[in-house]
Amino acid sequence: MSLLKAILMGLIQGLTEFLPVSSSGHLALFKILFGVKTDTGILFDVLLHVGTLISICVVYYKDIWKLIVEGFGILGDVFVNGVLFVKNKSGKEQEPYRKIIHSSYRKFVMLIIVSTIPTGIIGFVGRDVVEMASELLLVPGICLLVTAVLLFVADRIRDGEKLPKNVTYTNAFSIGIAQGIATLPGISRSGTTITACLISGFQRNFAVKYSFIMSIPAILGAMVLEIKDVAGTPIESTEILYYVIGMLIAAVVGYICIKTMLVIVRKKKFTGFAIYCLIVGLVSIGGYFYMS
Repeated sequence: MSLLKAILMGLIQGLTEFLPVSSSGHLALFKILFGVKTDTGILFDVLLHVGTLISICVVYYKDIWKLIVEGFGILGDVFVNGVLFVKNKSGKEQEPYRKIIHSSYRKFVMLIIVSTIPTGIIGFVGRDVVEMASELLLVPGICLLVTAVLLFVADRIRDGEKLPKNVTYTNAFSIGIAQGIATLPGISRSGTTITACLISGFQRNFAVKYSFIMSIPAILGAMVLEIKDVAGTPIESTEILYYVIGMLIAAVVGYICIKTMLVIVRKKKFTGFAIYCLIVGLVSIGGYFYMS
């Protein structure tokens, strides 16, 4: 891989992963229309995911740390309650159980878990469909039109007030379904999940935070699936340097884009992205019928 390609792929990853224009859709279009080889090697794909995670963790490091701490706290209390259950069944004295969800961050942890379940199921079951869809110019085009509609809707939804304590597990499950569907090329993950959050009544800044933090398990899952194929892959020392440069560019650009999304959602500025997706989608559909 050349340094230029590493830089370009880092830019594409950082820009399209967080801005609501669909990274998978653009990569599919480039590959089909221009014959661009978008495959960058498994290790580089993993490092691009690492760059994505770095940007999310830098922006939301305080929230993520609290979620990790409370996540372990939940596991600890579940274990203690299990011990108490055994003792209460075998003894005469009944000891009170610990309350598991007693703070906003513990509720946040549970919401993320609930959202991840349908995402994982849809991603696993539909992975072959996604691969086939990426080979047809028509599918990304139609999906980009869907993204355009979602972004138009997002700007016109009334401001919600829901924070973790007010969000229901049904809301979380529905948003997880939306994230699973967004694996289709052309449907923006960030645009779809943020719109789903806003429809569910989330406060706008929290909708962005929830969208990006809930992506962490999905990104980690994709990394795990790719890492198992990395072992034994021959890599030159210069390529490793290029890979790291691409990863850092993805992280820096991703950080900027997350901050940009906070402003876009708060000020209801999705319309420009919606028009862009609409135009690209129509061009893609026209290209499909022209080439048929």
